Amino acid sequence: MQPADANHPYGHGRVELISSSMEGSMILLAGALIIVESVNRFISPQEIDRLDIGLVLVAFAALVNFLMGYKAIRMGRSSGSIALEASGKHLCTDTFDSIGILIGLSLVYIGDSLGYDWYILDPLTALLFGAFIIITGVRVLRRSMYEIMDTVDEDALRRVTRCINKTRTPDVIEVHHLRVTKYGVTMHVDAHMTVPADMTVEESQKLIDSMCCNIKGEIGDDTDITIMTEPCDRLFCKSCQKADCTRRSAPFVSVKYLVTDNITKCDTHYLKIARDKNRDRDGGDGGDDADSGERQL
Repeated sequence: MQPADANHPYGHGRVELISSSMEGSMILLAGALIIVESVNRFISPQEIDRLDIGLVLVAFAALVNFLMGYKAIRMGRSSGSIALEASGKHLCTDTFDSIGILIGLSLVYIGDSLGYDWYILDPLTALLFGAFIIITGVRVLRRSMYEIMDTVDEDALRRVTRCINKTRTPDVIEVHHLRVTKYGVTMHVDAHMTVPADMTVEESQKLIDSMCCNIKGEIGDDTDITIMTEPCDRLFCKSCQKADCTRRSAPFVSVKYLVTDNITKCDTHYLKIARDKNRDRDGGDGGDDADSGERQL
């Protein structure tokens, strides 16, 4: 995969999504063609010749496709490549197709040896495996569509949230507006971090670097992280652990524990809006603006 450049600042990861979508479509098409052929065989049964040679060839093809598909899926999952994983699943659907043919031919061969006419079992088995292949194609396409639409990676979101809770220092008053998405093999993390208002730019940058290092240690080095710092407000005094704060207007009560439900939101901005509305309405300096804003929410 090519790295990010001036024309593609977020990299070329979406090419993998296009590739996996094409793989999913091809899997769907293969399943549909198998079902159509099965229906035709139901309508016009055909006698099968040289079953012994056919069984050997189909078994060999199934084994080769399975080994290649299994390896591709493992490599895709370990590297986070959805395209490679989709290619592996495509090969595995070829394996399932071969297994279906193998089972159908075996039943026909056994029936023929016993003197029974079991030729109907061949298209029936192919029909069942065709339906299974279509289900696999739908799953590949659905996952591709989820990533194209920037659907939240719930597992990565939980891991990042857990990492922030585990490694946060008293200077990290709150984290909000957390966004976690994935383009190809690269994970992108965006967040807003509230820090003490008297913190210098240099100190806040060190805090950002430390958090970025911790997050990459949790979800991998191939991660693009953007963290914006915001100065604290009196709204945060009750959840701020900084002991030597000269701007504190309320005693510390408890740390705001971050979970996926609140770390992705930005309630503090709504608190500030509510506080400003109360201040404008009352025409004063709003001595208890923080509390009134919280009550309004």
